[in-house]
Amino acid sequence: MALSRRDFLKSSAAASAAAAVGMSVPASMQAASSEAQDGWRWDKAACRFCGTGCGIMMATKNGKIVAVKGDPAAPVNRGLNCIKGYFNAKIMYGADRLKTPLLRVDANGNFDKHGKFAPVSWQRAFDEMEKHIKYALKKSGPEGVAVFASGQYTVMEGYAAQKMMKAGFRSNAIDPNARHCMASAVVGFYQTFGIDEPSGCYDDIELTDTIVTWGSNMAEMHPILWSRVTDRKLSDPDRVKVVNIQTYTHRTCDLGDFNIIFKPQTDMLIWNYLAREIVYNHPEAIDWDFVKKNIIFAASPVNMGYGMRRKGEKSLTPVRPDGSAGKYTAKEMQTISQEMVHPVHPDEAPALEPYGYKAGDKMVNKPAGLKHWEISFEEYKKFLAPYTLDYVSRVAKGDPDESVESYAKKLQMLADLYVEKGRKVVSFWTMGMNQHTRGTWVNTLSYNVHFLLNKQALPGNGAFSLTGQPSACGTAREVGTFAHRLPADLMVKSAKHRKITEHKWHIPEGTLNPVGNQHIMKIHRDIEDGVVKFAWVNVCNPYQDSASAKHWIKAARTMDNFIVTSDGYPGISAKVSDLILPSAMIYEKWGAYGNAERRTQHWRQQVLPVGDAMSDTWQWVELSKRFTVNDLWGPYTLRNGKKLADVRDAATKMGYSKDTTMFDILFANDRAKKYKVDLTKFPQKGYDNTECIGDSRNVVGSDGKVFKGYGFMIHEYLFEEYASFGRGHGHDLAPFVTYHKVRGLKWPVVDGKETQWRFNVKYDPYAAKAAAKNGRGSTHAFYGPLAKALPFGNLKGVTNKKKTSLKDKAKIFARPYMIPPEIPDETYDTWLCTGRVLEHWHSGTMTMRVPELYRAVPEALCYMHPETAKAKGLKQGELCWVESRRGKVKARVETRGRNRPPRSLVFVPWFDERVFINKVCLDATCPQSKQTDYKKCAVKIYKA
Repeated sequence: MALSRRDFLKSSAAASAAAAVGMSVPASMQAASSEAQDGWRWDKAACRFCGTGCGIMMATKNGKIVAVKGDPAAPVNRGLNCIKGYFNAKIMYGADRLKTPLLRVDANGNFDKHGKFAPVSWQRAFDEMEKHIKYALKKSGPEGVAVFASGQYTVMEGYAAQKMMKAGFRSNAIDPNARHCMASAVVGFYQTFGIDEPSGCYDDIELTDTIVTWGSNMAEMHPILWSRVTDRKLSDPDRVKVVNIQTYTHRTCDLGDFNIIFKPQTDMLIWNYLAREIVYNHPEAIDWDFVKKNIIFAASPVNMGYGMRRKGEKSLTPVRPDGSAGKYTAKEMQTISQEMVHPVHPDEAPALEPYGYKAGDKMVNKPAGLKHWEISFEEYKKFLAPYTLDYVSRVAKGDPDESVESYAKKLQMLADLYVEKGRKVVSFWTMGMNQHTRGTWVNTLSYNVHFLLNKQALPGNGAFSLTGQPSACGTAREVGTFAHRLPADLMVKSAKHRKITEHKWHIPEGTLNPVGNQHIMKIHRDIEDGVVKFAWVNVCNPYQDSASAKHWIKAARTMDNFIVTSDGYPGISAKVSDLILPSAMIYEKWGAYGNAERRTQHWRQQVLPVGDAMSDTWQWVELSKRFTVNDLWGPYTLRNGKKLADVRDAATKMGYSKDTTMFDILFANDRAKKYKVDLTKFPQKGYDNTECIGDSRNVVGSDGKVFKGYGFMIHEYLFEEYASFGRGHGHDLAPFVTYHKVRGLKWPVVDGKETQWRFNVKYDPYAAKAAAKNGRGSTHAFYGPLAKALPFGNLKGVTNKKKTSLKDKAKIFARPYMIPPEIPDETYDTWLCTGRVLEHWHSGTMTMRVPELYRAVPEALCYMHPETAKAKGLKQGELCWVESRRGKVKARVETRGRNRPPRSLVFVPWFDERVFINKVCLDATCPQSKQTDYKKCAVKIYKA
């Protein structure tokens, strides 16, 4: 029976769908499906997109991926995919896929920063990188070499990049785009628990009675999880309640029993109102046995600024009479000036009154770092006093058309759900709470409420940060590809942690740089200031995804630097660059991701990369061949005056020569070579392995010769060495081979068993061990080791510098509501919020090249209230200008779409490079997490 492509797809899809829901399938359809799939090889993999971590099944035939479906055996998605997930294969086969290195050259083929792109060999590409890295090191030292890293790296790619940057180049200027998406959650975890990552898991959805979303459009951003929420709601609609707390109405709100629309930034008010309601009006709801055994109260400085540039920085000098400064206009400086001195606003004055501030006072901001101290419960109660229902309702109400009385009633209903004895509550959030100038603070406020009620780290109970990217947890956080981190929660500033890492990496003591402050926005600013001379973009698009984008693009194109982008497609960052490297995409390489519930998943290489594309792991390992001990391990003096020692003699004592390459030390050492290539055994049998054995493309590599592979199982080596950091320390991972047999495991994996609820002695072996040791007889042990000894004080500061241990305890923080640095005024009268839509991923570099997804949503729209459009003289479908103090873009007006803002706000997604909304956004960050606040700035809207 001959089948057309259309018929075979229809019959295969119908058969698969019917089987998934348990329907019987006609024999003729089964036969047609079997014939259509003849010669297909199915294998499991992880979805390329969000942090949910769905499992997929992937079919290949004749070296190409021919089908994708949800994996019925995957516990996360149970056979379902979202619309993007079904197009995991098509993202790899766009017409303009990058297939060869491209360098800007002049008419004679020499590098020219103002030249046009021309194809070059891998050898020429690495020649240029070597030359410009050595130049950067000579001019600026290790701080002059930077990497825009990614929460979309595979675990192995991120680990390879980190080793070469931190051990090789001695540079901590590697920071992932995950800084933009969950850094506030991370610092919130560190400060609250002393350790990173959520305590709960997705099983909480099926076990809870109440789902509250805070600044999270789960229906579009985590659609598979939202399908589980929907299923839970429909399974018991009277008992199960869903509440959505958002700045505008969207698809997630459609399921809500009620929705609360708040003014941007006032989620802090609502969290503190809930805590006040518990402490003042429902003290009987506080589980004092749990609190006394497991919790202390803490406070921190409030005058810490907004993570913007500070007076005296190179690009802010000179200051001119018209109000402009350096490279920044007078309009931009109106907002940036808040970084130095902030006039206390009437809306925040009641919250700041316990700290001694009143409306109109000039708050002088100072860098505060992560400083905090213990306070008494009475001091915490004093902090909560201003957050009355009247105050919070008046200031937090986000819809001008809603009455204060209606809003207050909803807040009371919300409090009743949290307080109700026996009612389980899960609080989910994503970017709304993370992309926030007080993102760390609002993350910690969520735990306050759950701790007071003993509704944290229990099945069906807990505050739960949902991650946006597929391996922001597994790679950015767990591997530690942040400027300040090392693997498994180790920190570069800790001499003890550096020593542990140097020992595992077999490098001299004193090699690692203790200064880790070049977060992603500081890298941009350091390029603009002329400090960073070489920057490499990996698996991200920082010139599209960073706020105040015009500054960073201008600096990259006009200053003395060399920018490299490794990517599958020519996005904005590639176009800004001097050198473009073609990267193998997800299923063209072996890999692993870690999702938002601590689940680590692995996959095998399914097909060969296109053209001469090679994986990011290969690119890092090949670069390491170009640098020796003598090149990199001499003495340096950093900007702050700190000196990095000359460790070359120490290296020779370890058996290295001054000509030994970083390749031989970090990647092709004796430990690595113990991991054998064996194509006769699982999981290697039957699968390509380009890095280890080369492939049939015969790619000419970095040395001008055909690349034949490293000859050892480098993927397993990188994973196992990384995993060794966490085993025995609460981050235990299973062996490499195990992950190829299962659909992921939630760490810590102890004695082959995953952990569902951390810190709970019933489910977490580490908690059980800690509780037995401390003898407090508690149901929990918050065993994270960071910041577990504090001085004592009051809301205004430390009164007793003597530190007291709080081993195995967590913290409830007093953190007040504060307005953002830019709010609407007479000129810029509207809030702007950015984010994503269901059909597209991040900057659209992949999904805009999938015809079906492009047709579904071909452009970014400016979603606004119909009355807003009317007041601005705009109509549905017309073009409008969206303008801030930083720039403007044109977008099409949408008043009837899925996103329904109040009259005070517009929403513009950022996936469309033609509607370059990050030119408009403000690069203010949380001063503690350094995460950018994309959710609020002031704009004006007018007809284009």
